[in-house]
Amino acid sequence: MTYSKPPRRPQFFYTTAPLPCPYVAGRTERKVVTEISGVDAEALHDRLSRAGFRRSHNIAYSPVCPGCRACIPIRIVAGAFQPDRTQRKVTRANADLAAYEMPARASAEQFALFQRYQSARHGDGDMAAMGFYDYRAMVEDTPIETMLVEFRDPDDRLAGACLTDRLGDGLSAVYSFFAPELEKRSLGTYAIVWLVERVRTLGLPHVYLGYWVPESQKMAYKARFRPTEILVGGTWRVLTEADLTAERTDPALVPESAE
Repeated sequence: MTYSKPPRRPQFFYTTAPLPCPYVAGRTERKVVTEISGVDAEALHDRLSRAGFRRSHNIAYSPVCPGCRACIPIRIVAGAFQPDRTQRKVTRANADLAAYEMPARASAEQFALFQRYQSARHGDGDMAAMGFYDYRAMVEDTPIETMLVEFRDPDDRLAGACLTDRLGDGLSAVYSFFAPELEKRSLGTYAIVWLVERVRTLGLPHVYLGYWVPESQKMAYKARFRPTEILVGGTWRVLTEADLTAERTDPALVPESAE
């Protein structure tokens, strides 16, 4: 008896209702979303990531805000990455930390650190109100290969963590958090540099950082990891110095809509 492969089900995309933009004050946000599930979840996630989508739980999303293209997909070219002076200093300052690639399983220790981080850095944000079960869903509700990179000090205390997705062409930094009293260590920067080095050892080309938002101070830092590529007009190209100074109304910087 022979068995035929079941037909692939159609992939449906939906547009969310308008909400206040979390990055640029006074603007509204809309997203196109689709479910990632089934035996083809990994391949679908790879394709969507290369098209500028991000993952949350089992949903992939991309901004489609009317009249605004401030969110630009960005990724580091790992093989050519050259840390700048500040990034080298951060790496030296955190040389005492050990990194562990953990399964995507939530722990009470992680959640306690997550809460402290949210309270100190994003106390007025939605994530500050998350309970343990919300945090566990953020970590564990994943249809693809996901890990938590834990950074621990010499006394085995959890200093920071980075939720990370594995892609066919690299790693994707989903969310990172760290002990607020260790702010001077710049663990967010260190986690990205660590991911770049890890991607290199895996023989893969990219670290995906989500969206570069030049108008948002908390998102503009992503352009400091060079060389990086941005998705413009459906094509990944190297971020240039001209991009860093261009006006946001420059049509050359308007990414292709995901609609």
